[in-house]
Amino acid sequence: MAVVAQPSVQGKVLVTGASGFIGSRLRAALSAGGAEVVALRRSGSPAATSGAAVTADYDDLDALRAAVRDVEPDYVFHVAGVTKGVSYEDFQRGNVMPTANLIDAVRDVRPGLRRFVMASSLAAFGPAMNGCPVCEDDDPHPVEHYGQSKLEAEQALRQRAGGVPWTILRPSAVYGPGDVDFFNLFKSAAKGINVFFGNQARTFSCIYVDDCVRAFLTAATADEARGKGYFLADGAPLTWEAFQAQVVRATRGKAFTLNLPEALVSVAAAAGELVTKVDHKPRLLNRQKAIMGAQDAWTCACDAAREDFGFEAEMPLEDGVRRTAEWYRKNGWL
Repeated sequence: MAVVAQPSVQGKVLVTGASGFIGSRLRAALSAGGAEVVALRRSGSPAATSGAAVTADYDDLDALRAAVRDVEPDYVFHVAGVTKGVSYEDFQRGNVMPTANLIDAVRDVRPGLRRFVMASSLAAFGPAMNGCPVCEDDDPHPVEHYGQSKLEAEQALRQRAGGVPWTILRPSAVYGPGDVDFFNLFKSAAKGINVFFGNQARTFSCIYVDDCVRAFLTAATADEARGKGYFLADGAPLTWEAFQAQVVRATRGKAFTLNLPEALVSVAAAAGELVTKVDHKPRLLNRQKAIMGAQDAWTCACDAAREDFGFEAEMPLEDGVRRTAEWYRKNGWL
C-alpha cells in the first residue's frame, strides 16, 4: 500500500477506526512517518492483525479513560463512525456518543494532548445551495440522519473539549484503494455498463484518500488549525458524468451508458428498508441515502485549508481513479 509519510506527527498517536478505509491509510502513514500508533478497538471486534491496540467500548467512559491513561497519546485521530443505520438512534450511538465520551475521557486524563483531530463530513453542513460550494462560514443544514449525527458530534466536541485543542476535518466524497462505496461504479463499468440514476449532470466534490490523509496529518500540527473546522476536496467540483467517464476509462475502456429514472432509487430504497425490517440489518441504500442522492450539488470549497495549513490536493483525478481500479483488480475485487 502506497502511503504518504508525514514526519512532523511524532510521539504516541491513538487512532479510532484504524481498520477502516481512511483509518487504515492514516495508520500506515503515521507509522511510516515515525509515530508510535495505537489503535482503539471495541471489545468483540476482530483482533488486530498488526500494530498495537487497546480495547474499550465507547459507551464505557471508565474504560475509555483507562485506555487513554494507558496509551498517554500526544495526538488522537478520531476517524471511527457509522454511515449506515436503521434509525437515527443508530447514528447517535455510532457517531455522537463515541465522540462525546472520547473527548470526555481525553479531557479528564490527558489534558496536555497536542491535538484531537475529528473526522466529520461535508454531510454535516448539507448540500450546496444556489450553485455556491459550501464553505466554513455557512450555516449547517444537514438533510438526512448521517449528516445530522456528524453535526451533533462536532457540537459535542466543541462543547466538551475544555482546554483540549481540537481540529475538525470534513472531507467531501473520499475515493481510492479499498473503498466500498464507489466500488459499485467500478464493478458496473468493468462489466460494460455505465449507469446513472438521474444524476448525470449533478455535481459533487471528491478527494483521493491519500490526499485526505495528508490533510489530516498536516492539520494536526498546524497552530492555525486549532479550534477550527475545514472542508477537504481535490479542487473544482465535477459532474458524475465526468467522474464516471474516468471510471470507464480505467476499467473496460468503453461501456454502454444507461440513464435510469431517478424514481427507481426511491423504489429501491424503500425495498431495502422493507428487507431491513425483516433482518434488522442496515443497508447502504435506504430513503435517507436517497435524500442525499436527490440533491443537485454536494460541493465544497477548501480555500480555508489551503490558507491555514497549506493543503493542496496532489492526486489528479485520472491518476487517482486509475490507481483505484488497479487496486481493485490486484485484490480480486474486479
